[in-house]
Amino acid sequence: MKNKLLSAVLLSASLLVSACGDDAEESTGDEEGCEHLQEGPAVSVTAAVSGTGPSVSNDHKRYDIALVDVTGGKGGAVSFAVSEATDYVLFTSAPVLVKVTNGSGAAVEFEESTNSSTLCTDIQGRHIVPLTVGTHTLTFGPSTLSSVSLVIEESGEHDHDHE
Repeated sequence: MKNKLLSAVLLSASLLVSACGDDAEESTGDEEGCEHLQEGPAVSVTAAVSGTGPSVSNDHKRYDIALVDVTGGKGGAVSFAVSEATDYVLFTSAPVLVKVTNGSGAAVEFEESTNSSTLCTDIQGRHIVPLTVGTHTLTFGPSTLSSVSLVIEESGEHDHDHE
């Protein structure tokens, strides 16, 4: 009886540790996005009215994107060259509509999307999107805002050096 009880306790503990590990991994992603939204380093770009726009990257920088006049308000596009096919997390500083298209112009659907984070109020948009190798266009708006900050991280990428 004691062996069965011990086995049950050990199994329960291992399941709890495993579940907590999953939460910690997701939290770390939000921490990473929050850190760069708050502290940068920052690069300023102006979105293009049409086309692919200026380049942004997943290089541990915050991109402060000036939105331009588009139909319905402010918006615009930037381009993101993907070198590794994987899931990426798009963190934004405002709940601005974001649309992602691939090099052929086809829409890429988000796997997950939310307008908040329990860890950081600076995260007003968190979108997980599977991207293939190639250049993608991120289109923002229309919005009433004149700018939005963007941080792109590989999903699950946490071990790196900050510059």
